[in-house]
Amino acid sequence: MMITVCCSLSFSDEAIKIEKSLKKLDFDPYIPFTIYDCKSKGIKDIKQWISDFIKKDPGGFDQLKKDRMEMHYKKVAASDAILVLNYDKKGIKNYIGANTLLEMGLAFWLKKRIYLLNPIPEELDYAEEIKGMKPVVINDDLSLIKL
Repeated sequence: MMITVCCSLSFSDEAIKIEKSLKKLDFDPYIPFTIYDCKSKGIKDIKQWISDFIKKDPGGFDQLKKDRMEMHYKKVAASDAILVLNYDKKGIKNYIGANTLLEMGLAFWLKKRIYLLNPIPEELDYAEEIKGMKPVVINDDLSLIKL
């Protein structure tokens, strides 16, 4: 079964580990292409790479972001479910950012199962919208993913 991992690029190392764990559980996982791309180019600090890219070519980054978002949305649409990696970030426990929220909304609209690795981040203004999508919280236990 295909599962698309949705997360902040800040969680790249974690996404790669989760991808390996999902494969061991016989899932066909997909992580954001930018993570693969940076890994293949030996880029370790994705945030710095993005910052450097924007300084060099702001319009080019906007196009790259658009293309990568569309690419990931296609994977969400083709998947049986999504898994949101929500770790602590920006001082927020179990952070879910804007782009991940968009991906969750797409999955919700397409009636895909939505799994959260950790509980819903209650301090976000959009916690109620996340709750309304009825995600399954697996508390870091990948064996709870059922497709």
